[in-house]
Amino acid sequence: MIILIQCSDRVGLVAAISGLLSKKGINIVSMREYVDVEANCFFNRVVCEQYHDPQILISELSSILPEDARVNINTEPQKKIIVLVTKEYHCLSDILVRNHFKTLGAGVQAVIGNHAVLKDICDRFGIPFYLVSHENKSREDFELQLQTAINKHSYDYIVLAKFMRILSPAFVESFPMHIVNIHHSFLPAFVGASPYRQAYKRGVKIIGATAHFVTNQLDEGPIIEQQVIQVDHTYTAADMMRAGKEIEKAVLAKALKLIVEDRVFVYNNKTIVFS
Repeated sequence: MIILIQCSDRVGLVAAISGLLSKKGINIVSMREYVDVEANCFFNRVVCEQYHDPQILISELSSILPEDARVNINTEPQKKIIVLVTKEYHCLSDILVRNHFKTLGAGVQAVIGNHAVLKDICDRFGIPFYLVSHENKSREDFELQLQTAINKHSYDYIVLAKFMRILSPAFVESFPMHIVNIHHSFLPAFVGASPYRQAYKRGVKIIGATAHFVTNQLDEGPIIEQQVIQVDHTYTAADMMRAGKEIEKAVLAKALKLIVEDRVFVYNNKTIVFS
């Protein structure tokens, strides 16, 4: 069982939380906390033994915490995800392999693509694939069909694994902080399209990838994970793209691991990550 707490900071919170759990006979396996001193905000992640009535525990924890406390208890650590794709296979294939060998930490419920290119690999892994084409449709109609396909399954997160369509504010607001994107640059540098060509023209010496939550500001959502690799003047734009695809897979895999293990708090367009 994982307990997540976010609230205003005050003296004695850790002692109060651990004391309550001890009084109820709940053994703590691990406990991590962080205080944003400037914002006076306390973040706490507790891994402990299961308790028979999580709702009672939430109520009792809330009673000893500041009034603004948000307490969540996850008794089912296995998350469910839906993956959105276009044509690029590298991130999807990595997710499907990890899912097949049960190292993803989540279960892939379905893949939805706006092209049929990646249906074959989904079929090979026995994962439902839905084609929702954007062609000859308004964005409203396309996104309505996208939501219909998504809602055929239960899910915790929607993963944009190189899904090359910009989603409307209305769509994003339907899934607040539940859409994860992999962006092919080290944000905030080179936002938008063709970042590798932008990086090549700029003559950069490092390239990277960023996994972030999707918000209405393009490529500006809270960052979950970033990594970089070194490049030099011998790299063409195509070389950078090939190298970038490898780091995109690694960054997305790490971000998903952090999310599905309930290690990420979102606060003021930033993240607190208990890695």
